[in-house]
Amino acid sequence: MVMEVLWRRHPVPTEAVVTALEGEQHWQEGTIKALLNRLLKKKAIRADKDGRRFLYSPVVSRDEWLLTESKGLLDRLFAGRIAPLAVHFSRHGKLTKRDIADLKRLIAEIEDEK
Repeated sequence: MVMEVLWRRHPVPTEAVVTALEGEQHWQEGTIKALLNRLLKKKAIRADKDGRRFLYSPVVSRDEWLLTESKGLLDRLFAGRIAPLAVHFSRHGKLTKRDIADLKRLIAEIEDEK
């Protein structure tokens, strides 16, 4: 959610991130600051000094971020495999008919490419 705020508008101070997330999340300001610090350590964002405050901007694009984070999730939870993830979601009723149709179409496209 923090990254979404920064992709929409940057550079922004901490207060603007907190304000943007007020309606979406029930996070305290300290939680948001901790998340910003984690993102800084991951080098996903940068902080530029502006007087007594910092202005935050994304360093990675949304596509780069999604690729990195989804790969990390797959590696940690499903040994890097997508099929067990799909099985997990299907068993817990999280795949809609549209999701299934999209997956079938994507698989067909992949098979056609090979």
